[in-house]
Amino acid sequence: MKNPGRVFVFRKNDFLVPGDAESLARGIDGELFRAAFPGLVPYRSPCLSGGSVVEAALLDDGADIPGGWKALPVRSFLSLSVSSGGGIQGNNDILRAYHLVQWRGHSRYCGRCGAKNTDHPEELARLCPVCGGLEFPRIAPAVITVVTAGDRILLAHNVRFVNRVYSLIAGFVEAGETLEDAVAREIREEVGLEVSGIRYISSQPWPFPNSLMLGFTARCAGGAIQVDGREIEDARWFSRDELPELSQYGSISRYLIDRWIKGEL
Repeated sequence: MKNPGRVFVFRKNDFLVPGDAESLARGIDGELFRAAFPGLVPYRSPCLSGGSVVEAALLDDGADIPGGWKALPVRSFLSLSVSSGGGIQGNNDILRAYHLVQWRGHSRYCGRCGAKNTDHPEELARLCPVCGGLEFPRIAPAVITVVTAGDRILLAHNVRFVNRVYSLIAGFVEAGETLEDAVAREIREEVGLEVSGIRYISSQPWPFPNSLMLGFTARCAGGAIQVDGREIEDARWFSRDELPELSQYGSISRYLIDRWIKGEL
């Protein structure tokens, strides 16, 4: 394998970095990687939009990290590109690298015959040497929506959220659904509202564990807020001058909310 240029190194859900974390959000130098992790071979992604290449390595869960290095949650890097002017797209390299190492860890064996998979020599895929089965990275589409009623936005507190953070209604697309159908269904199921004027805005890779978040806006078309009590614990209408604690910078949720606050949606 060609010597790596910039490499992302992970252990479980952490990104491994030496020194200043902010300066390393786009990976570490290949020479530094080889010196710190002798024998650890990174996986080279052969295709990335924009022509860039991602190399990612996964350290065993129980393995020690080199002295002077830190293990930091991958999510902690999401806000770094925002502060440096990169926006949510500035996270794509680290998010792709994290997605790839998880996928390779979960696709060690062929789902068809059980044999041990190998890497396809030309494609971003796992290849079974016994039955020839191919497995590509799993990508689960999910929709997330800014729902408005006049000059107010709908924000909800999910039972999985820490503290009292509020965010947008989101959910996975089901088999046979259009994205617009998924938007309307998720809002109806989770908060009991009907919506209209569904419009696509932007997207973001979200490898927690393997999603692609697709952002929309919609207008409330009827109903009263009735939370489902399973995923959504509380949901309310908020004006721009009375917003609750919001989701972190760097996520498409915060990106969409901030655009609404600025009057861009």
